[in-house]
Parts: sequence; C-alpha cells; structure tokens
Amino acid sequence: MSESKTAKEAILTINNLSISLPSRADRPFAVDDVSFELFAGEILCIVGESGSGKSMSSNAVMGLLPKPHVKVAKGEILFEGMDLAKIDNSKMQSIRGRKIGMIFQEPMTALNPVMKVSKQLEEVFQSHHLKLSRSEIKSKIIEMLDDVGLPDPQIIGDSYPFELSGGQRQRVMIAMALALEPDILIADEPTTALDVTTQAQILKLIAELQRKRNMGVIFITHDFGVVAEIADRVIVMQLGKIVEQGTAEKILNTPEHPYTRKLISTVPNLGAVKKAAIDSEVVVSVKHLYKTYGEEKKSFFGKASRVVHASKDINFDIRKGETLGLVGESGSGKSTVGRCIIRLHESNKGAVEFQGQDILGLTNAEMMPIRQHIQMIFQDPYASLNPRRKIGDIITEGPTIHGVPKEQSWKKAEELLEIVGLDKFALKRYPHEFSGGQRQRIGIARALAMSPKLLIADEAVSALDVSVQAQVLELLDEIKHKMDLAMLFVTHDLRVAAQVCDNIAVMKLGEVVEYGNTYDVFHNPQHEYTKSLLDAVPGKEWQVPTFTD
Repeated sequence: MSESKTAKEAILTINNLSISLPSRADRPFAVDDVSFELFAGEILCIVGESGSGKSMSSNAVMGLLPKPHVKVAKGEILFEGMDLAKIDNSKMQSIRGRKIGMIFQEPMTALNPVMKVSKQLEEVFQSHHLKLSRSEIKSKIIEMLDDVGLPDPQIIGDSYPFELSGGQRQRVMIAMALALEPDILIADEPTTALDVTTQAQILKLIAELQRKRNMGVIFITHDFGVVAEIADRVIVMQLGKIVEQGTAEKILNTPEHPYTRKLISTVPNLGAVKKAAIDSEVVVSVKHLYKTYGEEKKSFFGKASRVVHASKDINFDIRKGETLGLVGESGSGKSTVGRCIIRLHESNKGAVEFQGQDILGLTNAEMMPIRQHIQMIFQDPYASLNPRRKIGDIITEGPTIHGVPKEQSWKKAEELLEIVGLDKFALKRYPHEFSGGQRQRIGIARALAMSPKLLIADEAVSALDVSVQAQVLELLDEIKHKMDLAMLFVTHDLRVAAQVCDNIAVMKLGEVVEYGNTYDVFHNPQHEYTKSLLDAVPGKEWQVPTFTD
C-alpha cells in the first residue's frame, strides 16, 4: 500500500453529479448525486461491482458519454475553472489527452488494428496541432515507448497492435495517455486481463510515472489486491452512489458500510487451505503432449522461421471430483493445453486419454460422441454467445445435435438456469440483455447441458467483479461435487487458484515447471518461477479481514 500523501490542491472537483439513463433502463441514473475531489500527486481508486457507475463517472470527466441517450442531468465537473459538463466538444477535445489522459480496459479494442503503433502515437501530437517537426515527433515517440519500459522502441513503433502481447499493448496505451504530460490520468481497469507479473509491472510503471509528474490518478478497478498495492484513497460505489470513501488503510482494514464489507469479504485470500488427497478414478490423463506453432525452415535470407513451443512434454492426470489449476503468465501455454485436450487445437504428438481411450487420433466422426463429455467455459462471455440467438436456443443446441428431443433439452435448460441462479424466462431473451456475470452463468449452463465428465474453465472468472466472481466460483464448486466432474481450471489469478484448486500445475514457456498439491505449491514453492509469480501478486501482504457482523 502506498504512503499517504499530504496533497492539498484539488485539481478536479465533482459536485453532485448525476448521469441519466434511457427511460427503459432499470434505474433512472447511472451516477446519482456523486461528489468527490482528486488531488495532485495522489492515486484515488474507485471500486464497486459492474453497473456501480465507476466507468460512467470517468467517461463523464472525459466527455465520452454515449449521448444523447446517456448524459449529465445535473452537477458540476470542475477543472481549471471550467465545468467540463457544460463546455462544447471542440473545447473538450483540447483538454482530452492534453490535460486529462485515459487508459482504457481493453487495449486491443482501443487501438486501431490496421495502423502501426508509431502512427497512432503520432496522431496524438497532430490532433492537438503542436508545432513539432516530424523528426521531433519521431524522437518523442521513441522516448515515450522507452519511458513505459518497452524493449526496442523502434521495432515496437513499427509494429501493428496484433503483433504485440497484451502487456505491450497496455504499455502503448499508457504511453499514448501520457504523451502530452496531462495533469490527470484516468485508468479504467487497465490490468484486469493481465497475468500477475505483467500486472505488477504495469502498476509499478503507473505509480512511478505518477510520482515523477505529480499527476492525480483515478484508478478504476474491482481488484482489491490492486487497491492494497497502490491506492492513497478509495471510493466505494454501489448502484450509482458513493457509499463509503476514505484512506486505503481504513477502507481495506476497517470498512464501515455493509456493502464495502460484503465486497471485501468475497476477495479470496492468497493462502491455500490444506485439502485431502483425491483418490477417485482418473477421467483424463495427458501424456507427453506437444504443440508447436510455426515451422523450422529456412527463408530466402537464410533465417529460420519462428517456432513457438506452446506445449512441451505436458503430463498430468485429473480425477473425478478434482480441480487441477493451470497457472502461469500470458503465453505460457495454459489455454493451449486446454484447447488441445478438447481438440480445438490439434497437438503435434502425445496422448490425451479420456476415460482410458486416447482421443488425439480419432476422426471427427469418432470424436463426436466424446465431445459431449468434454465441455469448455470460455473467458469472454460476450464473444462466446451468439448475439443473434436466444438463450434457449444456445443452451439446447448441443443436446439437440446429439439426438436429445427438443422438449427434453428445453426442460433441462430450464433446470440448468435455475442451478446457475437465473429464471426460466431468460431462455426467451438475447445475450445483450444480460450483464457479464449473467452471461458467464449462461455459458456454464450451456456447458453443463451436455452432462460432461470433464469441464475446462478457461479464465472463466477473470473479467468478473469480486462478488460475481465469488458467486460463479461457488457455483462451479457446487456443480463439480453434485455432478462428480473433473475440472481443468485455467487462470492467471493466483488468489482464485489458491481457493478452488486441489492441485496446481505451474507453466512457463510451454513447460510445467512445478506440479503438486495446491497447499504445498503455495506455501512451499520449489521452483524460482513459482516464487516469482507469488511475489508479483498485487497486495500480497494484505490479508482480507474477518468481519464478525
């Protein structure tokens, strides 16, 4: 947790801000009578569940509300003697980027996929009509990319966003937000989808640049570990209102509001609990699994093509009623292993024995009856559900393909929705009518509709806020015991892995470097890489308090 600052100068003041929603929304205001100040040289964290108004508040400051449907209904956003809620768009454009910068949650969406990084950074300077020569802009771009810790800035600048890793893209976004040295930086969930080591690097970078430039930072997050790591002050929002605010020390350790206590109590502790060994029958056995991308061949210039060993000699068993966690950094091969097991990717060699049968050599026709017993929950509940089909059709499609009568599969879909905490009327609605947490529950229901023996959860809770995450994890654990499932749980969140996994396999660059009981791996790691992962967990020193009421 960062030291408390003695800043006195408010650089941003929000008074009684209310942001109205369309009449068809379930509440009149996205943000309701919110007031707070931001001081120079401090990091202010805003936390709350999805729909609490965190991001909407920051979008109002940036003048990025989706008008005319969503707009400021009343209140002030005071900055440098101006009310940002009332100025015109041309004036706002001169402030946005130059005075107030913003880092968005998903850099792949925020960056133009068909423009090189250098060109996009160049636009920042050109849009503000700065009197700089082309060589001066080029020099500044190299300097900016170097400042955010990117290797080979010239190569990065000459790359397209898809050629960079998630952490590199996020650093480009930070460089873009800080290009014109703004007084205020707004960071909207900038580390949510990043692994712990990349997350630690980004948090350290933001804190260093904030101190160096004496910026005021508004950091929006649902991760209390991040709050413990960097916050000076914290605002807690619920349904558009501020329910509590204070120093990070106070909010994290002695919160007063029941909602704050509820949120914090759902945060998983990093320490794992000792669990009894599982000795049931093996459902899936992975043996000497290899998966490479690219080919080893010479080009015209005599250089070998790049070969990536995504999975290299992977071995593990998963038993009935067991959850095996696959953890590691982005690019370590975690998701590739899961996709090879379900044969979304074809492996190069090795064996995947499912209930005693090696399935890697089966034809598609031979694989068809087995597929229903191996199901996957994907990371992104937005992208994994067909937006043009109703929920009932999405859930019943699999059983119907495998010969289950429509009426029977529909009845089971109703039962599954009840199991995942949704009512049967959801079957006649479309995915866009649900929140992210609800969509993930629908994804779970779809996977369970096939009555699987093995469930592969690929970062299934990484994008969910802490309370919804806790509900989904509890649901998965309940279903696992009820249906006696084997589960492969792919995650970069070590707090979550500590709570839900019986055994852990730690992956680095396609190899399993440590494998064992979760308690042993977390409390007595043997490999240096495992130690570095645990050391990088944000707020690792903070222990979630126990509330008696």
